[in-house]
Amino acid sequence: MNTNNTLRFEKLHPSAFIFAAQLILLVVYAIVDESHPGRVLLSAFSILILVLAVWAVNRSPATNWVAWLLAVPAVALIIWATLKPGAEVMVWANLLEGLLYFYTAGSLIAYMLSDYQVTTDELFAIGATFTLMAWGYAYVYLACQGFIQDSFVRVVTGSGSLSLIDMLSLSFTNLTATGISDVLPANPWSKVLIMLTQFTGVGYVAIVVSRLVGLTLQGRRNKKG
Repeated sequence: MNTNNTLRFEKLHPSAFIFAAQLILLVVYAIVDESHPGRVLLSAFSILILVLAVWAVNRSPATNWVAWLLAVPAVALIIWATLKPGAEVMVWANLLEGLLYFYTAGSLIAYMLSDYQVTTDELFAIGATFTLMAWGYAYVYLACQGFIQDSFVRVVTGSGSLSLIDMLSLSFTNLTATGISDVLPANPWSKVLIMLTQFTGVGYVAIVVSRLVGLTLQGRRNKKG
């Protein structure tokens, strides 16, 4: 790798790496099983994304200590739950992960709104922010399920503990308003979370994505002028 490519790589915003890591993680979820080695692999990926999230906050206009305050105990709880499967601490780890992802998504939104130019990094940030919100809500769903049993139920089979991939499917479904999920909220708390997810998805497209699209079109018109 030459010097120019190295400098370009170092200047790349961590949102690109977060976006790539989360897309890869979706494939990993589909491949691994619920065995202990599978849980260890998923935990390792989770910790990696938490580190990338803190890095993204460090490169964005946000308060760094908040990210560390959420990330450090989350990592400790993930490791604890991995070493002792079934430990209730995973519920708190899920909650902290969700909060960190929301905080990181907010810092990326602030990064994208901080100027009037659309860069390649900001295009990656669009995707990374959306996936961070999706993972954030998925982890909060898991925490809700941990605190209140049967908060979410399957349409076909009824009650039962749902996995992270189930919650991710529900989160993506409601953020994009596609309406194809086979999971439904079953109590007031989970219904409120679903409504917040839908509101977030609509607001993100209406405010952030539309603004960046408008700036891109404006930039092209200025170049032609």
